[in-house]
Amino acid sequence: MEDLVGAAEIRIMLGNVSRQRVNVVTNNKNFPDPVVTLIMGKVWRRSDVEKWIRQHRPDLATDGEG
Repeated sequence: MEDLVGAAEIRIMLGNVSRQRVNVVTNNKNFPDPVVTLIMGKVWRRSDVEKWIRQHRPDLATDGEG
């Protein structure tokens, strides 16, 4: 099973930003497309989000994953 993340996990990955900021980031045209949209919201592959963070927010990138 893939490691999936939603908005709450992305908030943490981006340094505990606000829900509004996560919404802005995830709706940006260069952010990865979600794998699926559920009633609870969009879901992304963790690896896609980590790759985006390494490319666009390297100050927040963690070592060893992705």
